[in-house]
Amino acid sequence: MIKKRVLLLSEGFGAGHTQAAYALASSIRKLSPDIQTKVLELGSFLNPRVAPLIITAYKKTITSQPRLVGLMYRHQYKKSLNRLTTLALHRIFYTHTRNVVNQLRPDVIVCTHPIPNAVISRLKRLGVNVPLCTVITDYDAHGTWISSEVDRFLVSTSEVKYKLMRRGVPLSHIQVTGIPVHPNFWEHPSKETIRDKFHFKDMPTVLVMAGGWGITSDDIVNDYLSNWSDRIQIIFCLGSNEKSRLKMESDPKYNHPNIHLFGFVKEIDQFMEVSDILITKPGGMTCSEGLSKGIPMLFHHPLPGQEEENCQYFTAQGLGEPITKIAVIEKWMNKLIYDYEEISNRRQKYLDNIAKYHPMQSAKSIIDMFELNKVTS
Repeated sequence: MIKKRVLLLSEGFGAGHTQAAYALASSIRKLSPDIQTKVLELGSFLNPRVAPLIITAYKKTITSQPRLVGLMYRHQYKKSLNRLTTLALHRIFYTHTRNVVNQLRPDVIVCTHPIPNAVISRLKRLGVNVPLCTVITDYDAHGTWISSEVDRFLVSTSEVKYKLMRRGVPLSHIQVTGIPVHPNFWEHPSKETIRDKFHFKDMPTVLVMAGGWGITSDDIVNDYLSNWSDRIQIIFCLGSNEKSRLKMESDPKYNHPNIHLFGFVKEIDQFMEVSDILITKPGGMTCSEGLSKGIPMLFHHPLPGQEEENCQYFTAQGLGEPITKIAVIEKWMNKLIYDYEEISNRRQKYLDNIAKYHPMQSAKSIIDMFELNKVTS
């Protein structure tokens, strides 16, 4: 029997989009081992020399000119990528996408980033007959995600669904599934085993994440947190920012038995499991992972645009709080020390509330595209 194939396309502009693709691939295989999955960062796959240069330029832009990124986000907010733009993208950077599709012969294409979504939509207009599923990886619906060639949108919340509907997307094309996270995040392994594995202590713990790129490490916040290290364990995850990690390792204030410094790690689900508070930038993927673990979140440095929207959503839901001043951190540190039971009860309440979400709903929706005879194999 010929196995069904799902091709998942992302881009390297931020770690979350590709993490969502791999999370979906893992969940799909877990539900249906007979389905083959393939994840590609399309631009990097097609242009392995040029793509890293573009991604590096993007990193520099969002760190040095975040307001410009916000202006661009808002300017394009209600606009889809027009046909001239998608033609230019295809001719300049994605020329061989059709060849990739023809060679891999997917039964369904899933996009977790707007650019490959626009490129595949163009190919569909030109006659490529493959169902297209688009997974919006934030708690907002930017116009660049929207294309009439998309057969199914998977979105985080009902609010995002209504935003799509107001922009003309038929209700029948939208499913609220939550943002896909790796199945590991929905599991709750032994905390004692995790602590033994990483040499963590059984004490109030704060996890600080700087994102996959590690570009949002906050010296002011980090320095302030180090003052609490006698009473609170602090785990710093600095992503791929080796410069920042080495700088902290050489700083005496971080040389404390209750402070742990890591670069990029794959065990974030385990780190969240043994932590009591998460301090992070509000990327859609990280927020969703925190949601699945029920961990209270404090947000710093939201990028103008989608991260601001994510921050507003989780704050409005009572699941997090922006760090508007150091006093916010002080309040939560005092809760950890003097009212730990309140933190534990809050987390249990979060976990009880999210129990209604099906952790595999996104993957199940993609598999349903086969079962509903939308795909023939």
